[in-house]
Amino acid sequence: MDLGITTSIGVTVGLMGLTVILLTSILATLYRKAGPHEALVVYGFRGTRVVKGHGTVIFPMIEACRQLSLELMSFDVAPVQDLYTKQGVAVTVEAVAQIKVKSDPVSIQTASEQFLTKSPDQREGLIRLVMEGHLRGIIGQLTVEQIVKEPEMVADRMRSTCADDMSKMGLEVISFTIKEVRDKNDYIVNMGRPDVARIKRDADVAAAEADRDTAIKRAEATRASAIAKAQADQERVLAETLSMAKQAEAQRDLEIKKAQYVEIVKRQQAQADKAYEIQTNVMQQQVTAEAVKVQEAEIIRVEKELIATVLKQAEVERKRIETLASAEKLRLTVEAEGQAAATRARGDAEADIIFKKGDAEARAMNVKAEAFQEYNQAAVVDKLLTGMPQIVAALAAPLSQIDKITIVSTGNGDAAGAHKITGDITKIAAQVPALFEALSGMQMSDLMSKVRAIGDKASKPPDALGA
Repeated sequence: MDLGITTSIGVTVGLMGLTVILLTSILATLYRKAGPHEALVVYGFRGTRVVKGHGTVIFPMIEACRQLSLELMSFDVAPVQDLYTKQGVAVTVEAVAQIKVKSDPVSIQTASEQFLTKSPDQREGLIRLVMEGHLRGIIGQLTVEQIVKEPEMVADRMRSTCADDMSKMGLEVISFTIKEVRDKNDYIVNMGRPDVARIKRDADVAAAEADRDTAIKRAEATRASAIAKAQADQERVLAETLSMAKQAEAQRDLEIKKAQYVEIVKRQQAQADKAYEIQTNVMQQQVTAEAVKVQEAEIIRVEKELIATVLKQAEVERKRIETLASAEKLRLTVEAEGQAAATRARGDAEADIIFKKGDAEARAMNVKAEAFQEYNQAAVVDKLLTGMPQIVAALAAPLSQIDKITIVSTGNGDAAGAHKITGDITKIAAQVPALFEALSGMQMSDLMSKVRAIGDKASKPPDALGA
């Protein structure tokens, strides 16, 4: 009995284990999981739902699910027909687009509505048509230069332009890259030629500048060498010039010394000659001055003698009478007019005295002139002749003041000695007649002829003269 019980228990346990295993297997087949690269779109009696990143139980017969890939889709965008740029240039553009389904449930559900029933090729064909249409519109707004030189700008425009259409399909553009742009007319090739030419030109210019710099350096080195050589030659010539200059200066100094010695000798000789000439002129001037002094003294003496003998007494008497008359007149005027008119009377008296004094002096001058007219030329000649000894003495006076006379011979053949001095004195004495003529204002011959005429008149009797 114990064995039967044990057997039944074992069977029961086995059946229970088998049931658990069976139930576990059934549950395992009903539970579906969504990986990180996909999403499950579950639809059935509970509606449509999106499962992403976890699992869910799918009840058979009342629910079903489909897998939607969230992986990145990469495909070429290469329109078969040529695209025309803003310039009207036909170009062929090849690009690569990276597109995926958005990760939010709404976008996954939208993409499942668009693409769950289509194969991958059909799905990429639809997306490619949309991308090519947008690419054609963008290319038509740009130039070839912009497309070639700014591909990132083209990609940015594609992403921004396609974003709305892709979003409507639950997709997003991850990247858009232009692989190649070409044309059938070699426009792109020729477009680069200016840059190539510029680069080549810059290279040629750089090479030419390098050659120029090399030539300049060589020329500078050659010039520096030539300058150094020229400086050496210049220093050599300068040294030779200085040596010749020193020699010329020495020769010049020698010639100057010689000329100075000759000049000193000539100067001393000229000074001796000049001193003798100056001394002679001084003697002549002194003789003339002494003669003039003698004549002036004689004239003054004659004038004083005339005044003393002829005019003095008459002038004194007239002055005495005029003074008495003036005093009497002044006294009568003062007494008559009184003290009030004293000043005016005194002025009149003084004016009268000055007038009479001037009149007296004028009369004296007239008398003196008449006396000089009576003092005939014979008397003048007599005075001149009688004053000749004083003139000669005055001429000889400077010679008496000379202590020593030095006679210098110039060597030009002229005789030198004491007789030359006496000859000069004779010449000085011969100038006396000229001095008389200068003082009298007449020629000596005329004075002598008048003296003879005066003598002839004096020898005739008075009655003969009257007849």
